[in-house]
Amino acid sequence: MYIPDPKIRIFAIESLMRARSRTGRFARLSKAEFEMLAAFRYQLRQYAHFSDLAALTAGLTPRQYLALLAIKGFPGHDSITIRELAEQLQIAHHSAVGLVDRSVQQQLLVRERATEDRRQVFVRLTEYGENILEKLVETHRRELRRLGPRMGILLESLMID
Repeated sequence: MYIPDPKIRIFAIESLMRARSRTGRFARLSKAEFEMLAAFRYQLRQYAHFSDLAALTAGLTPRQYLALLAIKGFPGHDSITIRELAEQLQIAHHSAVGLVDRSVQQQLLVRERATEDRRQVFVRLTEYGENILEKLVETHRRELRRLGPRMGILLESLMID
């Protein structure tokens, strides 16, 4: 679950780290393990950087791409609430509202009021938004096919105790 307050998130992480250090569940890592972790993180950053550039090239912000993907990929629905979008993107509700506002202006998304509860607002992709997303997803899949094998090997190595 997303915790909007950064101070509370940091507190939760620090509490987990303190609890694990008291129980001795942190093992000393070898130089090779640090190198694998650094290499895996580097691969993730390479993919994230590629993703940001691909979104910008398509005329979207990186967060808009992630929003379109989150909406289209939300299980069982073609539209989601702004609260669900905020949770999927791990951002504050007001940030999701601004993101949706900008995306509606660019005709990537539309807002729809719920039929049962008119206070509830859903967002869904427009045909234009779907077309851009399809092109970006195919570009991302090609990049994953390129980076994926190395990431898989690194991840598998990191999971071994």
